[in-house]
Amino acid sequence: MADSFDRRLTPARPDVAAAFLKGQVEAFRFVEGERRRVAVGHAGLRRAPKPDAGLETELLFGEEVTVYDELEGWAWVQNATDDYVGYVPSAALSKELGPGPTHRVSALRTLLFPSPSIKVPPDDALSMGARLSVVDFEDRFAVLDTGAYAVSKHIAPLDEVEDDPVAVAERFVGAPYLWGGRTSLGLDCSALVQTALAACGIAAPRDSDMQEAALGRPIPLEEARRGDLIFWKGHVAFVRDADTLIHANAFAMAVAIEPLAEALARISKAGDEVTSVRRIA
Repeated sequence: MADSFDRRLTPARPDVAAAFLKGQVEAFRFVEGERRRVAVGHAGLRRAPKPDAGLETELLFGEEVTVYDELEGWAWVQNATDDYVGYVPSAALSKELGPGPTHRVSALRTLLFPSPSIKVPPDDALSMGARLSVVDFEDRFAVLDTGAYAVSKHIAPLDEVEDDPVAVAERFVGAPYLWGGRTSLGLDCSALVQTALAACGIAAPRDSDMQEAALGRPIPLEEARRGDLIFWKGHVAFVRDADTLIHANAFAMAVAIEPLAEALARISKAGDEVTSVRRIA
């Protein structure tokens, strides 16, 4: 594969590649792929087809992927949400695409029930950003195309977005830090940014280097205000106000609010300087 292609976003291996890459990469065969839908609350997308392989990112309930290869219970896929490529257990995917998503989970987490009752054991837990195909409403529940029931207060129509990504990020304070994670059970710095922006209707790439290249316009650090993004090599944080930032970080091993000056000094002492500050319109 040509060096100009980012392996994280390019569905190409020496033995198989996506058909749209024909003529751009070398592979033994090219395939169109098959669309499927994530059918579990969240599933790890890994670098290799084995459960102890490094976690690249996570797929959320209702997201669509394209499967380009399957072997021994693993599917090699590309996520339609942010184009990330990796391996996920085939059992986490459904061939039933349904009518398409109508709503998203707007709460930090919510539960899926097999019937319209909070007294029955839930079937699964969904995270903020999961996508739902709602076909009806029954009392306090939304009825999904799968037959499951979600709490109506915990979801929002896809076109109903929030206006403050920092306020969204603040709901995750205390959530554990997890490299590659995308849920309140564990997430990393760029996933916090991606999730908070998505809740506000702003699509963002998955990793911090991609976000720095794609989002907003550069501004001087001294002009930073709430909602701006501060980037270091391999790290990103939201500016919360003139004195604090919020980020998922391995120092606290959690999503934390931290004094801006202290964070800048601590990270600088570790050898990393700010690479840019960016403002999203």
